[in-house]
Amino acid sequence: MGATYGQLDDKLIAFIRRQKMLFVATAPLSAEGSVNVSPKGYDSLAIIDASTVAYLDLGGSGIETHAHVRENGRITLMFCAFEGPANILRLYGRGESVSFDDPGFEEQMRLFPAFDRARSIITVQITHVADSCGWGVPFFEFKGEREQLRRWIDAKSDDEWTARRYETNALSIDGLPGLVRAEAMAAE
Repeated sequence: MGATYGQLDDKLIAFIRRQKMLFVATAPLSAEGSVNVSPKGYDSLAIIDASTVAYLDLGGSGIETHAHVRENGRITLMFCAFEGPANILRLYGRGESVSFDDPGFEEQMRLFPAFDRARSIITVQITHVADSCGWGVPFFEFKGEREQLRRWIDAKSDDEWTARRYETNALSIDGLPGLVRAEAMAAE
């Protein structure tokens, strides 16, 4: 049955490192807002210490996680065992999002040496950890990463990629601010 932990230990870290994907869940403060769940693949998670993790947000069709975290900080990461013993592990915490043009972004990118560019990095201060049986999660065989997202990112020039990020990621689906140019924030 399930157990709770105050932070990650060696066994939990080993479980996380074996997983090929994770799910990220956030929600706005508004009761009418949309709960967001996003799958994340690649080698995009860094375990900083027993109570801090970060993941690379390469970009996508929406800006929900970034907008929700900037609004209220609430975030949950979930890992499911798709092979081996059944298990589900959730990391509950407070998130912080640093965008590609924010101060400190380049320093945080060093956590992810396999990547040259990302929309943001989400750092999570873990408040508690819980696992559960995972008996209902089916077995799946990992065949490899899909390369479309990395190819799309790598095919754009820096200027093209940056412009596209601001064009498509200005607002969440609920109208929360997404990516905001630094000069626009300074003018407010």
